Amino acid sequence: MKRSASNPKDAVPDKVPANSGEVNNHTEQNDIGLDSGNNSGNSETGCNQHSKEEEPPQIPAVVVDGEEEQEQKQEILTSCVGGDQKVCLDASTCGCPQLEAEAVLDNRQLLAFQVRSRDIDWRQYVQPLDTRIRSGGVYLDKQADFVSNHRRAVDDQNRRELLVCHDMMGNYLEDRHFHSSEKYDDYRFLHWSAVDYFCYFSHKYVTIPPSGWLNAAHRHGVPVLGTYIVEADSLLVEVLASEESVDRTVAALTRLCLHFGFEGWLVNVEVTVPQTSMPNLHRFVRELRSATESQVPHGRVFWYDSVIETGALLWQNELNARNVDFFRISDAMLINYAWNDGHLERSASLARQEGSPQHRVFMGLDVFGRSRKGGFQSLDTMERIAQNGFSAGIFAPAWSFETLRNWQGYDISKANGDEEVNAAFLSRNESWWARLWPLLATHPYQALPFYTDFCVGSGQASFVRGSRDASATGRPFFNLSRQSLQPSVPLDKNARHCFHTAFTGGSSLEVINYERAFRLFVTEFVLPRGVLLLGYAYRMDDASRDHTFDVVVRLSPFQRHSQDLYLFCGSYNTNIVAPHLCYISPMDDPLPSGLAPVQLRQSSGLLGDGWRVRYYLARFDGPVVVKDIGLKCRRSLASTSDAYLGAIYVQGLFQEDWMATQSSQKASIDVYGRQLWENLT
Repeated sequence: MKRSASNPKDAVPDKVPANSGEVNNHTEQNDIGLDSGNNSGNSETGCNQHSKEEEPPQIPAVVVDGEEEQEQKQEILTSCVGGDQKVCLDASTCGCPQLEAEAVLDNRQLLAFQVRSRDIDWRQYVQPLDTRIRSGGVYLDKQADFVSNHRRAVDDQNRRELLVCHDMMGNYLEDRHFHSSEKYDDYRFLHWSAVDYFCYFSHKYVTIPPSGWLNAAHRHGVPVLGTYIVEADSLLVEVLASEESVDRTVAALTRLCLHFGFEGWLVNVEVTVPQTSMPNLHRFVRELRSATESQVPHGRVFWYDSVIETGALLWQNELNARNVDFFRISDAMLINYAWNDGHLERSASLARQEGSPQHRVFMGLDVFGRSRKGGFQSLDTMERIAQNGFSAGIFAPAWSFETLRNWQGYDISKANGDEEVNAAFLSRNESWWARLWPLLATHPYQALPFYTDFCVGSGQASFVRGSRDASATGRPFFNLSRQSLQPSVPLDKNARHCFHTAFTGGSSLEVINYERAFRLFVTEFVLPRGVLLLGYAYRMDDASRDHTFDVVVRLSPFQRHSQDLYLFCGSYNTNIVAPHLCYISPMDDPLPSGLAPVQLRQSSGLLGDGWRVRYYLARFDGPVVVKDIGLKCRRSLASTSDAYLGAIYVQGLFQEDWMATQSSQKASIDVYGRQLWENLT
């Protein structure tokens, strides 16, 4: 995986594919951006304060009124004073280097568990993988950013998965710190809803993912792999010397997974292996997989296409008889990125012969464009992967950040960040992912309660209920552990991350599409009792009648996804209940205690910097499912005022909560009794 033009693994394929063009731009749609027809588918030498004997705190993702103490604990664990000497607000947490990620460089260090943080209980700093946060994937095709019923369920026949392999300038940069830094413009990954596996890659012997990446990925339901890479013969000779040495290495690698809280390994052997050592190499992969799957929650082991059955280092760029043994004893294989169409055909044929689903074969896509098209032409490469039914392994997506140095001469090395770099990166990153999204499966959010403040894990400042934090903790920050749940689809031309104003955290969403509704979240929020509570924080620079702000919710019946209803949550003189489209107003009366989270307390007036909070309560006459959440804003053609979304909260309530809420604005919608559903078949 080295970026070297002379590397034989980067050899140009014997067949150069023709250009396939770009994905067509989205067609402008009417007001709420509905399909006009043809809708189909369904749906991280120890300090005593970090010792393992301490019971790790249980920190809820959403804190409701009455749990302020827990919320304060959460804030303490994710906030610190920056600078050379990092000082936590919590006296039980130190800023010592034991909280900094590091690689393991040799077998002596690996087998003796010689890592600085060996006595730290990382459960206090790494959130466990939350697989409940999302459901099985769906293909949105070219309707990704429309609030639309169009989705095709992923099944055994069309399943394609995505591995993202993060390698940026050798890694272990600002992201290595648990507390990170003030370089708020650094690379951040945001598009978790399309990712099935995330690998933190470096050319060190054993790469342990930093806690920030673990927290961001786990929060989004994505398992994380470390990297076991051998680029020095002596290291592998020691491992493969005997069955006992193999087993000791497997146990040591498994211990690292359990200690630091990540899910498995990408195994990349980039040296020639003596033929006599091949049985022990097979044993190593087989036993590593067995130990990882049996001892590590959600454990996985990937093999990288490198060494063949003779022990020669010879990248095949395909699945074939020379590397199939490694495919059989691993969970999946990442194929080197110098493949061509013939490689795809032969790989598919062998997968069928093996009786294995093709989604276990991950074809490499190097975003730097080695051997195949990359950069903004990556779509051509991804189309060939998808059309042939393979999963994809995207290598070095931080291309969108690294290459800013070559694009208009941006300086990406400033220790305190740069506003222009930040904006340019986020724009390029959204554009790159938007091009690929029609070919990727999106995993809907499904766990309630659902809350996000859109923080990307960095900020020029920290904000609390709309006001800039003037204390030491309000300084610029880069800390991926503070990343909140991100939109399900790329924002691209609909909205952008804004850092000069936010409701909570470090950023908000600034609306740039005032023409139609656009999707933010793909969801599967089941409301068995039919009671929906929705709240959001917003800011409008001009709150006149010519400017409107609606959160759009698309619902369907519990078991019949061929029908839907659109709920516009804005500001109206009265609730309007009509077939297919309902418009409801925010509640002025207070919610009963315990219903609103402390992160988004109900408020009837202006908050800091012009932010406001709205809450809506709707009851349906039967169970419903929230399928999409989007945004629809209008402003006059002559207006240049801006609108921002700062936080959103969704929860399903009981009928008793509905009855206890005394408000004339709560909406009762007899969607079944009055047959308000729109039939889509």
